[in-house]
Amino acid sequence: MRRGEEISAEEKFYVASQWQLMWRKFVKHKLAIFGGTVLIIFYIIAIFCEFFSTQDIHKRNSRYAFCPPQKIHFFDRDGFHLRPFVYQVRRTLDPVTWKRIYTVDKTERYPIYFFIHGDKYRLWNLFSSDIHLFGVKKGTLFLFGTDNLGRDLFSRTLYAARISLSIGLVGVFLSFVLGCILGGISGYFGGAVDMTIQRIIEFLISIPTIPLWMALSAALPQEWSPIRIYFSIVIILSLVGWCGLARVVRGKLLELREEDFCMAAKIAGASDGKIIMRHLLPSFLSYLIVNLTLSIPWMILGETSLSFLGLGLRPPVVSWGVLLEQAQNFRTVVLHPWLLIPGIFVVITVLAFNFLGDGLRDAADPYK
Repeated sequence: MRRGEEISAEEKFYVASQWQLMWRKFVKHKLAIFGGTVLIIFYIIAIFCEFFSTQDIHKRNSRYAFCPPQKIHFFDRDGFHLRPFVYQVRRTLDPVTWKRIYTVDKTERYPIYFFIHGDKYRLWNLFSSDIHLFGVKKGTLFLFGTDNLGRDLFSRTLYAARISLSIGLVGVFLSFVLGCILGGISGYFGGAVDMTIQRIIEFLISIPTIPLWMALSAALPQEWSPIRIYFSIVIILSLVGWCGLARVVRGKLLELREEDFCMAAKIAGASDGKIIMRHLLPSFLSYLIVNLTLSIPWMILGETSLSFLGLGLRPPVVSWGVLLEQAQNFRTVVLHPWLLIPGIFVVITVLAFNFLGDGLRDAADPYK
């Protein structure tokens, strides 16, 4: 090809790098793009949850305990309004059953404003502000309803996303490191080291997961701070999350340690650690990326399950599992079904990660 001549589309395919081929294959996977977009939105909301929330998550509205979600309207009897609004909600008590009855008063409507001043907060505990993305100047705005203390479930769900989503990333990072290191050592050296590590893995895998989590979580002192509880839960989830990856890494290294490029690295004087980290593990990096993506929802479900059972994170820490703890009885499901809304976010997050993982798995072999 002469200098300056443009490369055709077919030629670009043959001269493209491995990562470029993976990216071209990945962008063609519509579900993976959708899942990745959803996850980006969720993580942005989690990072700036104070800004996106409508009020302080600890603020109690005793008059509106178990208030159902308020609907956003654009139309009323006067016609269409460019600015969305909500109607006033009034509470009455049934004189016979003493049940709370909430009715919509359509004579009073409260416009929703953007970038409105509201409850004060400290973003990342560093910057003080009171600007919220949207809200009302007076009245109430409960998009997801309220809990038994009248706290806004919408704001609490956004705050809970920060804990639940971050615990997946931190927990998977720890289990990923343990799986790669221990699996790499086991597969590369073999012998007594391999025997010891594999017996430990088999012992951990043989223990039922839920009882193990319950036993380890119950051992945490009740007087510990929420931060210590948080990191303890991450460590607990990581302790049992590395075994599957370690066995796969071991199998790959048993296959690759006799390859020519590995022998060339040994002859060149590379250390064992450098051979494992710089040559063997990157040779099947695509699988490691897919495993990393699919392990995050497993960690999120683990934290949610422990908190739902009352053995994980505890109030005042807010996570999706902690919020779902109130929805353990039949009465809640029947009378206050909006308390199950955090569970919808768990389902969406897990599906989004699975879609993303499927796309990465297909893109990992761009020549297929």
